[in-house]
Amino acid sequence: MHRPHPGIKPESQSQHSVQSLPPVTSVYLSTASKSSALCRCQAAMAAFKGIWTQQFWRAVSGEFLATLIFVLLGLGSTISWGDENAPLDIVLIALCFGLSIATMVQCFGHISGGHVNPVVTAAMVCTRKLSLAKGIFYIIGQCLGAISGAGILYLITPSRVAGELGVTKINRKLSAGHGLLVELFITFQLVFTIFATCDSKRDDLKGSTALAIGLSVVIGHLFAVNYTGASMNPARSFGPAVITGKWENHWVYWVGPMMGGIIAAALYEYLFCPDKELKNYLKDILKPIQPPGDKCIEAEDNRSQAVEYEDLVIKPGGSEIIAMDKNEDKMEKDVTKELLSSV
Repeated sequence: MHRPHPGIKPESQSQHSVQSLPPVTSVYLSTASKSSALCRCQAAMAAFKGIWTQQFWRAVSGEFLATLIFVLLGLGSTISWGDENAPLDIVLIALCFGLSIATMVQCFGHISGGHVNPVVTAAMVCTRKLSLAKGIFYIIGQCLGAISGAGILYLITPSRVAGELGVTKINRKLSAGHGLLVELFITFQLVFTIFATCDSKRDDLKGSTALAIGLSVVIGHLFAVNYTGASMNPARSFGPAVITGKWENHWVYWVGPMMGGIIAAALYEYLFCPDKELKNYLKDILKPIQPPGDKCIEAEDNRSQAVEYEDLVIKPGGSEIIAMDKNEDKMEKDVTKELLSSV
């Protein structure tokens, strides 16, 4: 009788053990899925880095309060306490909105940046001055502040004079497309002013940054109140629309300002006044690719030109330095001769 070796398993047992092992592909897929889930979790944590801090939530609450006060004061200037059919006092509305935004920027600029406008926040995100996660919370806080400000105004104003509570509407003689263009242009000049006056690279800025931004809002209202109501701020239009339930052409007051603000920020930040690091980065990207031989020839030409330029430049004390260098060389040669002779 042939007895199996004690250290070797029978063939049937080995086949059974092999079949009991999990397939290699399933193990690989499970590990790959775990690693991908871990990568997604790490990416989400990196995106929301800095969110769960006291300083950030202080900034979000600052945006909420600043937008609340701005909308409350601005919308209050649009209410007519006399004849309902009386024309709007454009100068009163423009000054109230402009001075309100200037005051809020001055008060909350060091707390949250004083955006008080989803367009400004979106422009900061697009120019990499603010992360996307923080920008989302900023916009949520601004919209909630606008709703709260419009709601407070609705509660304290008699219903017979409240009217439409300052809801922005496009003039009946204009189409939605015309209104979109008007909002685009007036928001463009506002955001361009913000980026130009808050540019840390400039050393010629004098006066008040907040006042310059407020005057930009005044100019936009003086021009566009009769066209679209001069929103320039989606939160300013969103608040009274939620309270009154009037949403006619409301999309115009999101799309138009967002387009104008992002275009203005991109033009200023990447075309008119780019950073030095961005300039170098774009130069490296847009630099034409040359063959290796051409690069060597070009490098040699540059070196020869540099040498020729250095020869042409007359430096103070240059002749004395050259003479001293020659004397030092002679002394070194003499010393080496003495050493060699002694050896």
